[in-house]
Amino acid sequence: MTKKQALLKAAEDKVRSGGYSNFSFRELAKEVGIKSASVHYHFPTKADLGAALARQYTDYFMDLLGDPGEIHKADKSPIQVYTTQFRRALLEDKKMCLCGLLGAETDCLPEKVQQETKRFFRLNLEWLQVAHKLNDPIDVEQKAASTLSLLEGAMMVSKALGDNCFFDQATNSLK
Repeated sequence: MTKKQALLKAAEDKVRSGGYSNFSFRELAKEVGIKSASVHYHFPTKADLGAALARQYTDYFMDLLGDPGEIHKADKSPIQVYTTQFRRALLEDKKMCLCGLLGAETDCLPEKVQQETKRFFRLNLEWLQVAHKLNDPIDVEQKAASTLSLLEGAMMVSKALGDNCFFDQATNSLK
């Protein structure tokens, strides 16, 4: 793992457990074992780091999902595959969706970070529209919006309650 990758990983862990303001370059440098100036070498500003983090998270998440059409051809439910990714983040990572947290803070984020956070949601909504269209071509925009909102909300309420079973109850109807 390069120092840049280590910085992004450390920043992701901090943001996913406490939001955008939950880290400083000094803390990241200490955690990675470099000088604070070296963080600035890779990311001149916190906004640059936040934008790179949201971009990386989005790209990784979308790659993990794959093509909804291919999932459907494999006789699997794309919506179930999508739901599983959120469930995995909650149960295995024990953390919130990075862009869900950033989305909640969007009014306080630098423009670069806002744009990358919006990109996450736009790409996810597009993916979900395609996935829903495979089952029923009616109201795919509304279904995509409802699915994404339900998953982000179920994740948040589960964390707040300290009850992961709530996530499964809330998302049980997604197919």
